[in-house]
Amino acid sequence: MKKLALCLLTFSMIMSCKNDKQEEKKEITVNYPVTKKVDTVSNYFGTEIKDPYRWLEDDKSDETGEWVTEQNKVTYGYLDNIPYRENLKNRLETLWNYEKVGAPFKKGDHTYFYKNNGIQNHYVVYKKVGDQDQVFLDPNTFSEDGTTSLAGLSFTEDGSLAAYSISEGGSDWRKVIVIKTETKEVIEDTLQDIKFSGVSWRGNDGFYYSSYDKPEGSELSAKTDQHKVYYHKLGTPQKEDRVVYGATPEEKHRYITASVTKDQNYVLLSAAVSTSGNKLFIKDLKKLDAPLVPIINNTDSDTRLIENVGSTLYLYTNLNAPNGKIVTVDASNPSAENWKDFIPETKNVLSISKGGNYFFAEYMVDAVSKVSQYDYDGKLIRDVELPGIGTVGSIGGDKEEKELYYSFTNYNTPSSIYKFNVETGESVEYWKPAIDFKSDDFESKQVFYTSKDGTKIPMIITYKKGITLDGTNPTMLYGYGGFNISLQPSFSTINAVWLEEGGIYAVANLRGGGEYGKEWHKAGTQMQKQNVFDDFIAAAEYLIDNKYTNSKRLAISGRSNGGLLVGAIMTQRPELMAVALPGVGVLDMLRYHTFTAGAGWAYDYGTAEDNKEMFEYLLNYSPVHNVKENTEYPATMVLTGDHDDRVVPAHSFKFAAELQAKQFGTNPRLIRIDVNAGHGAGKPVSMQIQEWADIFGFTFFNMGYDTLPSASKETTK
Repeated sequence: MKKLALCLLTFSMIMSCKNDKQEEKKEITVNYPVTKKVDTVSNYFGTEIKDPYRWLEDDKSDETGEWVTEQNKVTYGYLDNIPYRENLKNRLETLWNYEKVGAPFKKGDHTYFYKNNGIQNHYVVYKKVGDQDQVFLDPNTFSEDGTTSLAGLSFTEDGSLAAYSISEGGSDWRKVIVIKTETKEVIEDTLQDIKFSGVSWRGNDGFYYSSYDKPEGSELSAKTDQHKVYYHKLGTPQKEDRVVYGATPEEKHRYITASVTKDQNYVLLSAAVSTSGNKLFIKDLKKLDAPLVPIINNTDSDTRLIENVGSTLYLYTNLNAPNGKIVTVDASNPSAENWKDFIPETKNVLSISKGGNYFFAEYMVDAVSKVSQYDYDGKLIRDVELPGIGTVGSIGGDKEEKELYYSFTNYNTPSSIYKFNVETGESVEYWKPAIDFKSDDFESKQVFYTSKDGTKIPMIITYKKGITLDGTNPTMLYGYGGFNISLQPSFSTINAVWLEEGGIYAVANLRGGGEYGKEWHKAGTQMQKQNVFDDFIAAAEYLIDNKYTNSKRLAISGRSNGGLLVGAIMTQRPELMAVALPGVGVLDMLRYHTFTAGAGWAYDYGTAEDNKEMFEYLLNYSPVHNVKENTEYPATMVLTGDHDDRVVPAHSFKFAAELQAKQFGTNPRLIRIDVNAGHGAGKPVSMQIQEWADIFGFTFFNMGYDTLPSASKETTK
């Protein structure tokens, strides 16, 4: 019956069924919607590049909307034929349905924490009142369909007021609402159209925030590339908010933030020069009309304030210290020549937190956490004993607290909360999830493999204990490799379902990330971007050569910059994998910087307008421009959201159109478009569960499984 069901015709799908042998795969053809072509041509340094799907960049047009509807009909028609898709959804729901709790934090006289009862679409913010936990903010009530989420929450120092931001439909554009914390009474009009911003209070009078001028459509304009810091005085209209920084051409930057010190004496303003460098200014709020004084100006280094004690500033910086260090300086004369080392640079990448009158230096040692505790004289107190090998959430809290909280997780251990005594150094378990997952049945192994140019790359491989390395295991290889972002071990309910099915989950720590500091990041940017792709290809080859899997049982996955990674690999080495899953990817490398969110990425990528050499380099790997005729690509499901205003869906639309127009062979080339969803943040749990049931179903199906791998093994037994 199962094989008969698989042979049904749906949405012009024709399936020929074969015996369930590992080296054989179902042959499927799909009738894709016809995507209109236009005669748009761009000229780069004398080279003409056709852009036949330019019209899909207008994601708000009725014509594009119709295209989305037709594509989803085909995609969901295909997915509906996968017999175990519903089983995967049910297991994801069951496994997801456990209580999740965040580390407590104190604001004013009350302690707050985030909690999700199980499969609530969004975490709820609770406030402790005596022995009771009271709901403070419940984002699940913000909208009926769960597509409006809580995007940020900031309290005044006395805890009497709070400003929280919401995202609608997954958009990066936010609204900010100000309330009294005791009554939750909204005390003024909602602020609109705020993007890439936190809220930093100045006393109880008002707060700083950041935003752009909101554009129309997806096209970039001169104004949308200029972030501005505003000061909002409570009780006044938003239109009267004063621009603090970013109003002039000299102050043009993509990302600017302002933050007030806990003692309310200073405001620090950071303006990003690149993804690895910033300008940093300080203003003395004790003095009327005090100027913004530069701490560091226009550098290729990242510097930020960690703490101040009176006029003594404690700064994190990677200036002349690629792995990071802590320095001190007096606020009256804060320029770099006056800095004094406080916690020197080591061979490992540093991040820093504070609480209980101590600093906690978290070092990334081959992508896993090590934590050291220092006092305010820079003396090492102890290396903190952690619960295991994995990732620590920041140990932090107020200066007066003697017990702090942190989270700990790895790929097979769900995140738990620990209470840490700052004087004794003892950690005790504060909260552990009750989840229907047998963590002890699984293990992780870190390996180091060699990339094309001889560089050693770390990769963590997680699987069920006792697995047979016979080259037939379904394997998901994940990567990112960009923007100084590090991939550290963390538990995922999604990946747990993959592991339960006998799947292997591998994460490669590619160049372009931040795992080994600034130089590791730079080695995967601009004219060195191919290093990232070579690192990922070498990871896939390692898994195949060492009998974890083979090319017919390998899937590659990545999102955003990782979606670019997948798009580049599948067009460069289409025979290497069975399934490709580019999610919300940057896929048109010639035009990404012309879209509303793309201009700030030029440090990592360069742009096609920089010079002829950069144009040719980008053209050489741009996924949209490297889909070839007469080439069989792996089974592909492109993933995006129709409201994504960070990596606009045009990238995915154009890539899918190219793949479908040049169809060769029987592997499907589908696009799954979430409606009323954005880049990913704030996506309701219900939508996430359905998305991953579809992804895993598509992946197993195109690895040749008639039934789920676990069921196949039981049948064999």
